[in-house]
Amino acid sequence: MPASKTSNRPEELTERLGAGVASVDAGSETLLKVLREVKNQIIGNKTKKLTYLHLGAVPKVVSILVSALDSGDGSTAASLVVQSAAALGSFACGVDAGVQAVLDAGAVTHLTRLLSSPDEKVVDAGARSLRMIFQSKLSPKYDYLQENNMKFLLLLLNSENENVTDLAASIITHSCESSTEQKILCDAGVLERLVTLLEGSLCQRDSSLDSIAAIIRNNSESVSRFVGIDNGKALSCIVELMKDRYPRTRLLACVCLIVIGHASSFYVQEPEIKTKLILILTELLEESGRPGDEAPFALVSLIANKEDLHKQALSVNVVEKLCSFLCQAHIDGKRLQGVLLVLAELCSNLEKCRDQFMSSKVLNVVADALKHDCPNVRIAACTCLTSISRSVKDLLQNLFAGYLAKESIVIPLVLLLQDSSSDVQVAALKAICNIVVDFMARKTIFLQSGCVKQLVQLSKSMDCTLRLNAVWALRNMMFHADKIGKEGILSELTESMLASLICDSEPHVQEQALALVRNLVDGCTDSIERMFVEDGMILNAVARQVRLTSVPEVCIQGMFVLGNVAAGNDAHKEAVMTYFLPPKKDEISSAFITRFLQSTDSLLQTAVIWCIVNLTYPDSPSSSARVSRLRDAGIIAQLKNMINNPCLDVKYRVRTALGQCTIIEQNSS
Repeated sequence: MPASKTSNRPEELTERLGAGVASVDAGSETLLKVLREVKNQIIGNKTKKLTYLHLGAVPKVVSILVSALDSGDGSTAASLVVQSAAALGSFACGVDAGVQAVLDAGAVTHLTRLLSSPDEKVVDAGARSLRMIFQSKLSPKYDYLQENNMKFLLLLLNSENENVTDLAASIITHSCESSTEQKILCDAGVLERLVTLLEGSLCQRDSSLDSIAAIIRNNSESVSRFVGIDNGKALSCIVELMKDRYPRTRLLACVCLIVIGHASSFYVQEPEIKTKLILILTELLEESGRPGDEAPFALVSLIANKEDLHKQALSVNVVEKLCSFLCQAHIDGKRLQGVLLVLAELCSNLEKCRDQFMSSKVLNVVADALKHDCPNVRIAACTCLTSISRSVKDLLQNLFAGYLAKESIVIPLVLLLQDSSSDVQVAALKAICNIVVDFMARKTIFLQSGCVKQLVQLSKSMDCTLRLNAVWALRNMMFHADKIGKEGILSELTESMLASLICDSEPHVQEQALALVRNLVDGCTDSIERMFVEDGMILNAVARQVRLTSVPEVCIQGMFVLGNVAAGNDAHKEAVMTYFLPPKKDEISSAFITRFLQSTDSLLQTAVIWCIVNLTYPDSPSSSARVSRLRDAGIIAQLKNMINNPCLDVKYRVRTALGQCTIIEQNSS
């Protein structure tokens, strides 16, 4: 009978790995073939990798490695060591579960032993495998504070073996986080050694750039030390590497320069270098792999919150190039996220950037990104919408409103309010906040989409960030809403819920809830009447917060609410006056108005005086009595002390209030 064919199924190969541990001493060629087959199957194949992990292959490979190391220096044993190390590195490459399995099996200690082998192939295999492990966030941090560890790291870094020095650089990049660690590495001469490696192989150059960035990040002392190496030649070398033929090297050189600029702008201040950085990072988007994926994030890091760099990017057509790139057939998730974040940053301040973005007609790409499988892409799409809806020009605002209020944008945006990720929900809330604030004719679609119901639900969240942004969105939706719009919001947001939000445990939520009420009672007598429903539940909550809180922002919004109520009829004015100066002696109540008028916060002073102006309107029937009560309480005298206030708005309101009081007193005399 013919011999049966050997099976290469993962289950049988894993079983043969376990059975082969005992045969290592005998120099099993069969086991070597099994290891090679396993390694070949899992390279670049995540599914196969996970299958072998589930079958428990990693501990078996580690056992083979240990047995081969302990068996002697035979050629087969050395081959088994090399193949075992290579397999472990493959398991740890790109899959967190693989890294964890390798760590749990204690592989790091045994792989480290390989670095002292006289066999270069064994050393290479160990170094490559360890480098794969240290590229993962799951791997343990290297403790530089231990003297022996630092000596060992320096030994690796000064090795003649390229893979070993690459490993050392990977360890530095992975583990260097604190300023203490940065100082230890600098004092040990690590920066100088890394600079020499910039002249080595491509691999050494790139890993050194990564490590240099880790050592100098957010550390001006480390930057100064780096720049001082060879009288500035190290910095000049990195500037030159921006033009390297290899995309990854260009990316890493750019990242290094950005890190240097952030830590100490003195060394990277030339506009030409910054413009070059912007152009190179934009061009790298077209590259495959890591350079293209990470380039947009580096660009965001470079230009974040820097209007001068926004203008430079605009001058070299970055917005146009990014929009053109978005129109390509398919963009991977991470790269799409990065490009959207760059556009969000550029559109956050400059009207011209927003105009270019809208003119490029890529809004449909952003709409599709709202439905992307990756949460980070959905967040980036929301962030982009938040930025482009910041237009302050009426013409552009109306134009943007027409685009942003389409169902293709609104519906997926509202659906994100139910997203499983709270970060996505917050990003969606911020986008909705901006879109609804001033687009009066466009609020209907949000009301019809069930948005208000979702916002009200989120306003009850235990997560204060969600709660805050939900109330903020309701506030903006209430802004300049017509009667139907206000009723639509109030049908979901009851008086008791609104009163509860006004008294929320978080001051920022209180502020936004009061601002919501301020928008509700802005200029409409019918809306003011809502303040008196349920025995004045909302108005009582407003007055209570104003009296008891010490947070200026809450006081300001509360006083603007009372001012808007005081703009109503005589009964409304009398209700506010009762809170100002209660009939019964109440030191807390009577003192808070004087305290606010004496505040150093000009906006709080303005809010109080505006309320007094509305209370003392000359044509109101009971205005004379209210002026008398204000005078008796010392409020009029306090206003007279403010007539030359340095804030023009305060000064103008004070004179208006005093002028009205004078007219009323003259008419009643």
